[in-house]
Amino acid sequence: MLCPPLLDYIKIYHRRNVLFICMHKLSITSIFFQAKMSVRALWIISYERGESVAVRFSRRYPTVEQRAKCMAGSLYVSVPEDGTVLQLLLTELGLSDSDKPYMALRDDCLHQQRSPALELHVEGPSGGVLWPVLVFSQGPLILACLAMVDAPADPRPPLASLFSVSQGLTLLAGLQAFLCGSGSKPDREGLTSRLAMMPSILLQICPLGTPLDIPQPGASSASAMPTPAGTQKQPAWKTGVHRGRAVVNVALTEMVRSMQYGNRNRQDLWDVYGTVTCKCEVEGVLPNVTVTLTLPPNGSPLMDVLVHPCVSSLDASVLTAMSVEDCDSSAFSGPYKFPFSPPLEPFRLCSYTSQVPVPPILGIYQLKDDDNQLRITVSLKLHESVRNSFEYCEAHLPFFNRDQMGSVDVKVSSGQLEVSKEKNLLVWVLGQKFPKSREVSLEGSVSFSGELPGPTDPLCTDLTAYIKLYFRVPDVTLSGCCVDQHSVQVYSSAKPRIVTSRELLSSEYFIWNSTGTAPVSSGHMML
Repeated sequence: MLCPPLLDYIKIYHRRNVLFICMHKLSITSIFFQAKMSVRALWIISYERGESVAVRFSRRYPTVEQRAKCMAGSLYVSVPEDGTVLQLLLTELGLSDSDKPYMALRDDCLHQQRSPALELHVEGPSGGVLWPVLVFSQGPLILACLAMVDAPADPRPPLASLFSVSQGLTLLAGLQAFLCGSGSKPDREGLTSRLAMMPSILLQICPLGTPLDIPQPGASSASAMPTPAGTQKQPAWKTGVHRGRAVVNVALTEMVRSMQYGNRNRQDLWDVYGTVTCKCEVEGVLPNVTVTLTLPPNGSPLMDVLVHPCVSSLDASVLTAMSVEDCDSSAFSGPYKFPFSPPLEPFRLCSYTSQVPVPPILGIYQLKDDDNQLRITVSLKLHESVRNSFEYCEAHLPFFNRDQMGSVDVKVSSGQLEVSKEKNLLVWVLGQKFPKSREVSLEGSVSFSGELPGPTDPLCTDLTAYIKLYFRVPDVTLSGCCVDQHSVQVYSSAKPRIVTSRELLSSEYFIWNSTGTAPVSSGHMML
């Protein structure tokens, strides 16, 4: 199944005594950040010998702290007050109580730091160990943060397995470079002004405790602070505004799957799934952008359309067209307009399916077993509606549950053949173009006389075998859907550069051996 990184919810349809399950998708990025670390708290400390030590800035994230409490359960240790954290950090770093000749927590060789993640031992009835506390020290500043560990506290996960450690250190290093500027020791006035900007900086680069970026060194207060244009109020979900050259990039990708059997008793299946991805670098708090998808005059309507939450309005008929229902000739066929106010990061504007009459490449695959030798015949034909210009096109012929390949006597009418005997794999590299006839063939025989067994697959036994096609065709879609750069409308103070692209990719494109048994699907492949 074509599965973009989305969260599924299920609708069930019943038609002609067949139960159809249609997987609709909702964007998961607006719900939680699974692949990103979070910060429970962050501190900036000024430390210079001969002068007072103080916490110059601190920030705590209650929502992350609640997650940490739920994750740790009875082992949860709350974050103490800033003064207590300061003393614990200085002790752990060996920077406190210099008048005392020996302190076990500071001077014992068992406690010498060999890791970027410190342990802070909190005393008291609700005490325990805070870990991992990441520290970055340079010049007169000490920056520290307590990273959220999305794993049970006991047993403690290996440090190398925690994505939060490397990302937390990157965040601290970025903040250090921003605060210190070009030199290792910032001037007092510059440091004071940059510390005053920290609330707005963290709002942009670490909203709700999740690091997304690092501040640019040497950024001025005017460029670093979010200053909403006009009277528009900046929404909570948008953590900053774009400044710089305006560019709107719209990429349309269609992926085609196919199951071809070469048998009149078995129906060949194929389907097309399309996505439109946008990256809008446009000035303004809530700039308005409209992207329009168009189809050729005889194109099939787009089905199963799902849109990003930022889309402000959409014709209801666009959302009601379903591939599991009978196709209605009166269905809405465009143009499809998507008005929206874009987020800062790249996002999936919409996805859809399309019913196309034929797959782009038709194939026949035949195998005959003859005394531990396979005779192979393959024929591929590129449909006339598809542009004969590939970025790449390959056909992989794997052989399972046999000894390793021995002799290989195979000829191809076009392209090159690569043999991997240890993998029992033939790779037919068709290149960037089919010949003028748009037909290619492969014939020959392969023996399996190796001393070692080849790869296994529980499905591909006896003559059950397949060819899998891999290809990419730029500037083409099977549905004919496209985004004209002149139809992209941007309502902003600066005229942006519009960049559009489209492509066709193969995904799970199989041609099964017609002389053997093969898994058969019934109905729509997009269920």
